[in-house]
Amino acid sequence: MPQILTIARRAGIVALFVIAAILGTVSGVFFAFAGDLPQISALDDYAPSTISRVYGARGEVIGEFAIQRREVIPYEAISPRLKQAILAAEDSEFEQHFGLSIPRIVVTLMTDIIYRRMHGASTLTQQLARKLFLTDDKTPERKIKEALLAIQIEKRYTKNEIFTLYCNQMYFGHGVYGVEAASRFYFGKSAKDVTLEEAALIAGILQGNVRQSPFVNMDAALRRRNYTLTRMADVGYITYDQAEEARKKPIVIAADPSTHQSAAPYFLEEVRKELEGRYGAKQIYENGLSIQTALDLRLQEAATRALEDGLRRIDKRRGFRKPRRNVVTEGHTIEAFRQPRWDRGMHDGDIVPAVVVDVEGATIRARAGALNVTIDRKGSAWAGKAAGQLVTRGDLIETKLLTVDAAAQTATGQLEQPPAVEGAVLALDNRTGQVRAMIGGYSFERSKFNRATQAYRQVGSAFKPIVYTAAIDRGYTPATILMDTPTAFSTGEGQPPYTPLNYDRQFEGPVTLRHALEQSRNIPAVRMMEQLGPRQVVNYARRLGLESPLPPYLAVALGAAEATLSEMTSAFAVFPNQGVRMRPYSILKVTGREGNVLEENRPEPKDAIRADTAYVMTNLLRGVVQRGTAARAASLNWPIGGKTGTTDDYTDAWFIGFDPDITIGLWVGLDQKKPIGPNQTGSEAALPIWIDIMKGWIGDRTEPPKFEPPGNIVFVLVDKGSGGAVEEGAPGAISEAFIAGTQPGGFRQ
Repeated sequence: MPQILTIARRAGIVALFVIAAILGTVSGVFFAFAGDLPQISALDDYAPSTISRVYGARGEVIGEFAIQRREVIPYEAISPRLKQAILAAEDSEFEQHFGLSIPRIVVTLMTDIIYRRMHGASTLTQQLARKLFLTDDKTPERKIKEALLAIQIEKRYTKNEIFTLYCNQMYFGHGVYGVEAASRFYFGKSAKDVTLEEAALIAGILQGNVRQSPFVNMDAALRRRNYTLTRMADVGYITYDQAEEARKKPIVIAADPSTHQSAAPYFLEEVRKELEGRYGAKQIYENGLSIQTALDLRLQEAATRALEDGLRRIDKRRGFRKPRRNVVTEGHTIEAFRQPRWDRGMHDGDIVPAVVVDVEGATIRARAGALNVTIDRKGSAWAGKAAGQLVTRGDLIETKLLTVDAAAQTATGQLEQPPAVEGAVLALDNRTGQVRAMIGGYSFERSKFNRATQAYRQVGSAFKPIVYTAAIDRGYTPATILMDTPTAFSTGEGQPPYTPLNYDRQFEGPVTLRHALEQSRNIPAVRMMEQLGPRQVVNYARRLGLESPLPPYLAVALGAAEATLSEMTSAFAVFPNQGVRMRPYSILKVTGREGNVLEENRPEPKDAIRADTAYVMTNLLRGVVQRGTAARAASLNWPIGGKTGTTDDYTDAWFIGFDPDITIGLWVGLDQKKPIGPNQTGSEAALPIWIDIMKGWIGDRTEPPKFEPPGNIVFVLVDKGSGGAVEEGAPGAISEAFIAGTQPGGFRQ
């Protein structure tokens, strides 16, 4: 018995020694690493990178800026099912442990010793500590620091606070962080609204991120979802019957947002550049700003459709171009080749890429994803050649789907091609200068160059209203007679004279100022500029907002100088806005993540011309639509004024038009200053596109706005040919607007 007591006493001493050694080792490790640990108190001001969003006029999200796609939400905004799914999949003992799970550590340690490699045994708190403060390197040092940090986090914060931090911090693949952004990315709904099976899928993604995303590996996503459902039943969150029922349901996900393009990419880029210049990239991409704009998404989408359709129509007149890619010569097989556009669904009217499978006589057979597309003779007739001369097997072409039979996986199509012709659109609110729509080119993916704000192009006859603005302001009237006769202007000693010609190479003799503008006669415009003085006209252009170089030469009257679409559209908006120029601007308000207003922009008015002059010019430009070069726009049956513009050799085509509320400018041309095509005038190339855009602006409205005249405007019936006053009912009579005192028979003030 004494011997047994002696042995027990010795064993106790050894045990105490071992415990003391372990405690000493742990204490030593703690003190060794304690000074090297981050400050946990930093989490008191947890502010991770979040998404900055750009909003349109009606509150729609039109774009986002983010490095990490994250939306921070409180504990209450997380679905109970999602909470349970995450705990079941990652840490079912979360509510019981103090940051570490000793049983899991022991089991993992034994496994590591046996298999000689590091395995994970991290609790949810340890995972949070690692993601916030450490790296994913599998080293003993990192594991020790992770454990110490987890204990500190558990001492400082409640379980709900830790869980909320975890749910907002963790990565879910595809650049998505946090459960709210993940729920919206994968299912198009908030984290508080996910169903049981959706919650299980989100929780399952945590372990493998992108590898287990349904967009990457549907089978892996299904396995992890079903594993999570089983775990939820194992720990008692749901019944096994509920788990089995949920396992039977297919995974239904939202369309992959990464394949979606913004409806206004050029506009977004302008907003980004402006904000980055003021706040820096970090603020934009990490601090969750809310950027309010006046962009009208419906008008933007209507303009995008109209411009694409119009550019394709113009481009087809230039002939068919051989496809740039052939997947066979690139080393692909036709059957295995994939194109991202095919994943977004294909419907009647869509223009999609397709791979030519073969050509049989006049028929082109192609594959667009699972669809077998047939393009018959009629579908390629515009190209003007036999099918075999147009394409060969393996060519990657574009086709417009005319009819789609999804069940049979067949479609009929029309041959298309990406247009080489470019275009730009800008819509400005007349009264504020706010940008309502902006398109800088056919494709932002193809070219980031913004032709609405950056391209300096010859404006052609779109400059003539500026010449006549100076004339009206200096006492001329719409009824003033101008001479449309051959003329030559001296250009200096030893230089040949300047002899302008009209578009039709004809001369009409004496014409009214109105007729000269409506029919875009060149010679009267040049004569007027000479009478006023080129420098005087350039001065008016400056007052209207043109900042581009404008040499004081007579040829500028016909648009020989260059300007941007933004400048020209802003200048035209002065006319319906009673002579007041509004500086164009895109950003209305910027709000920080805490709701603090960082900036709020307001309209900046500047008197450019007199209100009566502006109204007379508005009335003159309405005549361009009613009787002149833009007469086809009269079919809109809406109060519209505007002016076409065409340059020599048809290199640029313009139409800038307005109603009482909005001014829309449109330019069409090639990036290199080469002809668009024969007879591609502003009336032929630009105006039809503008009309389609304007239809989108008018919508289903039946009550048109009105151009309100100033008090000193008088209306007189005049003969549209001679400009003389006539009695009511006289043939050819029109109601003309005059500044009081300048009307026929009146006196000049």
